[in-house]
Amino acid sequence: MTRLQFRYLLTPRGWARDRAVAIDEAGRIEAIEDGSGPWDGTLAVPGVPNAHSHVFQRALAGRGEARHGEDSFWSWREAMYALAARIDAEDLYVIARQAYGEMLASGFTSVAEFHYLHHAVDGARGPEQAEAVVKAARDSGIRLRLLPVLYQLGGFGRAPGAGQARFVHERKDDFLRLLEALKGHDPGLAFHSLRAVAPETLSGTLADVRKLLGNDIPVHIHIAEQQREVEDCVEATGHSPIDALLDAVEVDEHWSLVHATHPRDYELRAVRERGATIVVCPLTEAYLGDGLFPGRDYLAGGGSVAVGSDSNARIDAVEELRWLEYGQRLSDQARARLADADGLAVSLWQRAGVGGAQALGLPVGTAALGAMADFVVLEPHRSSLLGHEPEQWLDALVVAGSGADIADVYVGGRRVVESGHWPRAADIAGRYDAVVKKLMES
Repeated sequence: MTRLQFRYLLTPRGWARDRAVAIDEAGRIEAIEDGSGPWDGTLAVPGVPNAHSHVFQRALAGRGEARHGEDSFWSWREAMYALAARIDAEDLYVIARQAYGEMLASGFTSVAEFHYLHHAVDGARGPEQAEAVVKAARDSGIRLRLLPVLYQLGGFGRAPGAGQARFVHERKDDFLRLLEALKGHDPGLAFHSLRAVAPETLSGTLADVRKLLGNDIPVHIHIAEQQREVEDCVEATGHSPIDALLDAVEVDEHWSLVHATHPRDYELRAVRERGATIVVCPLTEAYLGDGLFPGRDYLAGGGSVAVGSDSNARIDAVEELRWLEYGQRLSDQARARLADADGLAVSLWQRAGVGGAQALGLPVGTAALGAMADFVVLEPHRSSLLGHEPEQWLDALVVAGSGADIADVYVGGRRVVESGHWPRAADIAGRYDAVVKKLMES
């Protein structure tokens, strides 16, 4: 049994002082007791679940920023397709290994990988690409929920284009065979979007996947991310995307709707009533010009929310949380949207933890009995924390700091980041540098 001791620990009931955390062999919290030192850190908070990642897109960060006409999500997508066409399983491992290390150092301790780069460069079918992601997660130490993605169409009622060839399973049976091959990695399920999977096929496909993987798997889908997507969906189905989804399949607490940037008010009420989670990816939604999630009433009513790094152009759990709050401030032209009487960050951090746990279908994001012992540790010498008492450190971090202010990170009670550094970071960065340069030159 492992035992970690912290001067301050953020629990579901708030801050607790001088706590010892007993951790069993599976990495779960077995007990939280009085502690007396020696201390493994000053202030510990639960690691943030990353509820949405396309890890291969990390290699695209910083590319394509020069203006060429009216750039948008749709022009960026063509650059993403060009990159995806070149990445083999070895490349994907190196990219994912770098990105997952960055996630850990920034405060993400678990990740839902929305994986659709399925087939080999030459078109060969198999689990090798997904297994490269699994290996990278295991070697980095991050907790992974793999979400293989069903992708069948190139748009509403349109055949896939050449750039989407590596993503597509034309037949459901082929996709089920992939899930069978990956079953040992405890996968969930993702539908790429309603433009990539016909709404009328969702219910039957979900039933077949649940027969294979179980009824409690997490189910994710991109939804209402772009205004053009909403318009195309209305033209094709007569409904806006969330409305079309709710009409097509029984959405419940196992579902996560990613982005929901352009919803109708009644759609958000329906999502909240059905117990689903909305995964907001503020840095990517800004990077791609998607828009702001209009979540005031949804969030005020207790709607489940999680955050994700999505394109991984910038990986920083603290900044995702900051911009979840700041996006609502900009939309409402008011402050303290997700705060309570005690401050901003504790409420924000805990909401993202609870929602992230629901999105991943894993006991993460909280310092409670039976949860995974995943912790982010802060120390007082970090610049954003100077001048503050420990109970205000988290507010100071979210408002003034970043993932760079995090000292240590634990996953399942095992330290995977020490003093801001993850093992073999320089070597992995060198390999990543070489792979990205090769991909951009080919």
